[in-house]
Amino acid sequence: MEETASFEDSRRLTGPNLFFARPGAVLEALGVDAVPKDVIEQWRINVRAMSAELGWADVELHVRAHASGHSLALTAPVDQLFSATEVNEWAWQCARGEAEMFAPGHALATDADSARHTLRLFARAERRPELLALLDAAHARHIPTVLDDDLLTLGSGCAGRSWPLAALPAINQVPWNDLHGIPTALVTGSNGKTTTVRLLAAMLRAHGLRTAFSCTDGVFRDGEVFDSGDYSGPAGARTVLRMADAEAAVLETARGGILRRGLAVDHADAAIITNISADHFGEYGIDDLDGLTAAKAVVAHALKDHGVLVLNADDAQLLRHAQGLNHTKAWFALDDAHPQLINARSRGEATCAVDAGELVLTLANQRHALGVITDMPLSLNGLARYNIANMAGASLLAAALGISAATIAQVLARFGSTGLDNPGRLETWRFGGIRVIMDYAHNPDGLHGLLDIAQALRGTGRLGLMLGQAGNRGDAQIRELAAVAASFSPELIVLKDMEGYLRGREQNEVASLLRDVLREHGLADSRLPMRSTDLDAARHALDWARSGDVLVLPVHARKAKDEVRQLLETLTGSGWWAGEPIPPEFTQE
Repeated sequence: MEETASFEDSRRLTGPNLFFARPGAVLEALGVDAVPKDVIEQWRINVRAMSAELGWADVELHVRAHASGHSLALTAPVDQLFSATEVNEWAWQCARGEAEMFAPGHALATDADSARHTLRLFARAERRPELLALLDAAHARHIPTVLDDDLLTLGSGCAGRSWPLAALPAINQVPWNDLHGIPTALVTGSNGKTTTVRLLAAMLRAHGLRTAFSCTDGVFRDGEVFDSGDYSGPAGARTVLRMADAEAAVLETARGGILRRGLAVDHADAAIITNISADHFGEYGIDDLDGLTAAKAVVAHALKDHGVLVLNADDAQLLRHAQGLNHTKAWFALDDAHPQLINARSRGEATCAVDAGELVLTLANQRHALGVITDMPLSLNGLARYNIANMAGASLLAAALGISAATIAQVLARFGSTGLDNPGRLETWRFGGIRVIMDYAHNPDGLHGLLDIAQALRGTGRLGLMLGQAGNRGDAQIRELAAVAASFSPELIVLKDMEGYLRGREQNEVASLLRDVLREHGLADSRLPMRSTDLDAARHALDWARSGDVLVLPVHARKAKDEVRQLLETLTGSGWWAGEPIPPEFTQE
């Protein structure tokens, strides 16, 4: 064959994943297209033969073709995952007739006996029978487990206990009667994840539970920062579930972590997929909405037998894929008369939606009014339609975790009344004759929803926007983001790179592409200044503004959010008025 495989990503899948409901390994054979069926079949034969040599039973195999090449995956015992990556690479190398070794000590494709010997040594060195015995004992008792390269945790939160892998106890030394899970929810989707996490955590706290949660902004315990950073992946989940005082857990579960490693969680009481929109295409073999939907739906693998999967009936992708998700479902939408919600209620499933201006939760065919939408701060007087959806989804999660409708309503009536409830998401300021909105909007759907709100707020004033995008988005996705911005005809768009998110691109490369697209849509250069940082971009927008204008500031990096928020808070109540120069002391970093 003439193509050359690029093993850009050969990795362990430590939990339920895109391919299987159990651990395994996947090899991304990139740059390889039109692979003959006999090569794929030989890969399967090689994997099965070597798995049998290593004593792995019931191995599942999966091949997935995508735009960049092929994903080749196999299941393996959880204590043999490094060995599984070696088996996978060797099997694919042999199937393609490649002669070279990957590195000294790795299996040689041209010598089957040598390969068997080498891979047996790998597997023998990695094997941990005492770990498997403990995991089997925990699963037989329906006790959740959390595992990484250093620790095994049996149970979770306040009902869990951890041991180093180098000092595991005997089965009869484990205090099994003291171990169990805590109420746990997984939150995934394209938009609204962090808001949903924070809202559900507030409901759990109002229910009387010490609650820990992880999200893109960090790990939090009872609303206080435990650690900052993007913890929307497996590391965040493990950190939360190992907190010795946590009585409930809410885990933001992003696509990247699911595709890189699989879920870190094997038990959850409820999960939500908020929505699906085009984002991150081209990474880990995900090239379209169907692939992205399948990746998000991996959270369903962690649900207990009676766990509830909450889905958005207003999302066409989720409607189409729902039949393949064999779990107890609950549905939310913006309209209580949505046909999917009517059908769901006829089956006794829970729903939450807006009816005559009120958010209504239906459980076992009993309707519970949660309050008037316009009275809920998070709805921004009913303008923030995506937050109405977030409130409906979070209410269903809360109900699935045993929280009463009265408690849910109580939280909805106050959550969002202060920026501390949901920092960085639809934070609004009104000072100096202008309105400012700071949000996370990071993809075309999110930006469109945010600009819809700004359009409704601005009246006769002008619209100013700050715009950037992460470097790991493809050119097509960046162009789409610019097209959404152009469709609202802002009088100003301050372009900038997304601080800390260049991800392989040159400085100003993304900002320049955005400007090119905006020019194509008829925006003059005078409306498209470029700045180097979020803070500089925000300052420029404020200097430009005059009374009646609305400024939209999507900010992503935590440091940048803190800097922009500090500037806005300083200006609030300072006496500054739009059209005046910002005092120098207010612009110092």
